Amino acid sequence: MIEALHYTFIQNAIAAAILVSIISGIIGSLILVNRMTFLAGGIAHSSYGGIGLALFFGLPIFLGASLFALASAYIIALVSFKQRHRLDIFIGLIWAVGMAVGIVFVDLTPGYNVDLMSYLFGSILAVSKSDIIYMALLTVAVLLFVHRFYKEILAVSYDSEYASLRGINAKFFYTAILMLSALAVVVAIKVVGLILVIALMSIPTYIAEQISSSLYTMMLKSALLSAIFTIIGLIISYQFDITSGASIILTSAAALGLFTVLKK
Repeated sequence: MIEALHYTFIQNAIAAAILVSIISGIIGSLILVNRMTFLAGGIAHSSYGGIGLALFFGLPIFLGASLFALASAYIIALVSFKQRHRLDIFIGLIWAVGMAVGIVFVDLTPGYNVDLMSYLFGSILAVSKSDIIYMALLTVAVLLFVHRFYKEILAVSYDSEYASLRGINAKFFYTAILMLSALAVVVAIKVVGLILVIALMSIPTYIAEQISSSLYTMMLKSALLSAIFTIIGLIISYQFDITSGASIILTSAAALGLFTVLKK
């Protein structure tokens, strides 16, 4: 594996793994404490609608998926803020409609030659420089937002009604968390695919939650664990020539199993 570090695609893959791990660690923690784990899967599958639209209109795939995911997250925030107990229904609806839209537009696209399997199961080895720049900008945006509004995010995540009474715009921060989650899911799709993204956003975060005493340390540990699992999964994928997304998730699942046994 050491000699492979000379290849540009391996360097890009490692950079993507680290950046996506930071984003997933932070956003995954927010998703977990807000009890919205199902959200990651819903937005990931709905973003397939954006992929289909991008193919049909000849737009960049990342742009189409991002815009569709943001629209889906905004709709979910709009209709579920006052009815969080019904969040699963709205996510399920967005999930199904997004996938249906994507499938229809892919069918209508004449002679497309894009490997859609890479969006279903990930293709970290195919990450480009422009993808790295996009991931880096999103990582900086997430870090700045969480650093600046950490107390507000903490309050809204654990008790939105109390946060509102303290003068915090709970609806704004709830919507912001969902929008950032949407963008995080889109970049994670490039690494593990929309089928497996929910595992990447939840397994490291769950382990981190068990060994953390605050949301801040949970984010740090989740990002670190995610980076470790992703790098190990990438190495296994390269050595045995298997799909990188599946390798990363199986590595994470094995670590979760080991953690569960050791914890008992």
